Amino acid sequence: MVFGGPYGLEDIVARSGYAGAIAILLLTPLLWALPTGLMVAEMTSAVPEEGGYYVYVTRGLGRFWGFQEVWLSLAGSIFDMAIYPTLFIGYLGHFLPAATAGARGMAIGVALVAAAALWNALGARKVGGSSVLLGIVLLTPFAVLMAVGALHRAPATAPVPLRQADILGGILVAMWNFMGWDNSSTVAGEVENPRRTYPLAMVFGILAVTVTAILPIAAVALTGLDPNRWSTGGWAVVAQAIGGGTLLAFAITAGGMIGAAGSLNALTLSLSRLPAVLAEDRFLPRIFARRNAAGAPWFSIGACALLWALALQLTFVKLIALDVLLTGLSILLQFAALVGLRLREPELKRPYRVPGGIWGAIGIGIPPLVLLILTALRTQIEPVGPINALELGALLIASGVGAYFLGRTNKAGISNASDNIGS
Repeated sequence: MVFGGPYGLEDIVARSGYAGAIAILLLTPLLWALPTGLMVAEMTSAVPEEGGYYVYVTRGLGRFWGFQEVWLSLAGSIFDMAIYPTLFIGYLGHFLPAATAGARGMAIGVALVAAAALWNALGARKVGGSSVLLGIVLLTPFAVLMAVGALHRAPATAPVPLRQADILGGILVAMWNFMGWDNSSTVAGEVENPRRTYPLAMVFGILAVTVTAILPIAAVALTGLDPNRWSTGGWAVVAQAIGGGTLLAFAITAGGMIGAAGSLNALTLSLSRLPAVLAEDRFLPRIFARRNAAGAPWFSIGACALLWALALQLTFVKLIALDVLLTGLSILLQFAALVGLRLREPELKRPYRVPGGIWGAIGIGIPPLVLLILTALRTQIEPVGPINALELGALLIASGVGAYFLGRTNKAGISNASDNIGS
């Protein structure tokens, strides 16, 4: 749910250079992923329920903010879930450009979203097992690439000037690559022993993701390859440029497609549960909560898939800018809920607790807040039609407030109707 391998990191190198990319990939886990992982570990071990962050934000901050949490997560998911088909199409296009030309690329993206929806209808255990297997398969070519990089070391030279230097843009891409720890919380009700499992998963997951991100880039840096040759979906080009050959480039391309499909599949598991929980809470029609024999909310999965397919026309960087802005705000609400739940329910059993008392709970939310402010400034220069990404994000945020009160009115109407029928 967090990291589909080093795929998607190419833009960080192109915008920040090798030294800048490695520095960003070392600092982002410390300032963004680790605080989020610690927060999720406490909240999920304390409140291990289906719906995850919706449930604990509601308990910590109230129903209004719980609804905004889901709204921001679903609004961000529209753009996030379009990123993985976009990467899939980009990698495929490197080897078979005719296959993705014109409307074919869009058709492939829609088919990929539909396939993830169908697979998720089989239930959480099927998705989890397949995601682990896909992760092992897609990382194997990078072990070969690191060996090739070590064998083709070049003498140290002066750094090459970047044609599109954009440190904030690199940070934005890194935040997206290290975002998603909270997504695992929404299926806590389907996880065995979540109070023990989640803290361990956070610790080992962050370490694994950080190492997996940095080592391939460091290996290519040893070869002296011009960082300007990196581009979105360009790992295959990089592999060929450092002497890896066509076979390695093909394996990395296949891995990129597998990684994109695997991330899409795993995130469908998480995000499709949110409308189902809202329906159980009467904010949405009951049909969204209907489940099949495998326990999967089939109507919610289908509705989400249809919504995600609508954003497939946007570019990679625009999708990331909107995703980080909206999903980042939802993560900040979870940090606020961590503090709120400490104050509201101090006696709640917490198998894992963020150290430092109430000030520790407040303090771990500050680095993510600073990073999100920086990325919000970056979204101002990203046009989306007649407005910029920040303005579009603001419109979606404001619409969440209206949707809440509309949902409350609908909920009250349903309750009154039920009372009349009972009478």
